[in-house]
Amino acid sequence: MSLAAVDWAQPWLAPYRAMGEAATQTALHTSVAAALQREAAPGFTPTFVPQSDLPAGQAYEAHIFQTGTVPTRDNLHDFFNGLVWLAFPEAKRRLNELQAAEIARAGIGATRGPLRDALTLFDENGAVLDAPEPLWKALAARDWHTLFVTQRALWSQARLRVFGHALLEKLTTPRKALTAHVLLPPPPDGGEPAALDDRALARSLAPEYLAQKPFVPLPVLGVPGWWAGNATAHFYDDSKVFRPGP
Repeated sequence: MSLAAVDWAQPWLAPYRAMGEAATQTALHTSVAAALQREAAPGFTPTFVPQSDLPAGQAYEAHIFQTGTVPTRDNLHDFFNGLVWLAFPEAKRRLNELQAAEIARAGIGATRGPLRDALTLFDENGAVLDAPEPLWKALAARDWHTLFVTQRALWSQARLRVFGHALLEKLTTPRKALTAHVLLPPPPDGGEPAALDDRALARSLAPEYLAQKPFVPLPVLGVPGWWAGNATAHFYDDSKVFRPGP
């Protein structure tokens, strides 16, 4: 899909809509990097630059950390990455800081290791949920009927923010199976729980906790109001998408 064809009326894009629509108009006449930079607040760091600024052989995350610039291609993937940077700058800086520290410690090898795997998973495919406790319990248990049918009314008190830019890109052509990795709150003594607030989310990204991959899958088109087809309970009978818990 082209950038011009993105449907900004979709509910998962609501938090990014104003910036996204404005940046789209600029990008169609310049570049994605220039469009994102135009939407950035004065003094915002890092700076969005063309992909050609990334030296051959240089690790992307290390380059961002060392130079304060984000190499950006003219495609949807990097466009959504930039929008998440603009919406969640402190959380994105925290992820980059942890990635760069792991690269400095262990280098670039055939595998990323548990921490970099978790960082990448959240960065590309993550989501953050603010919801009443019964919804959290049902989600953690993958009790889809309770989550989406029995307790459906509670979703009016919940907010879900798609954080992963790869997932935002995939959602431009919605498919029932598209699934987010929702960051679970840490144990009560494990630090501050993740929240939709950028600063609080950044503080919750502790490396020891992330290395455990504290995520639970959530098929996002099951969220009430996010897809017309889920208005009937039969939508959730598809076990290939709404898989039972382990």
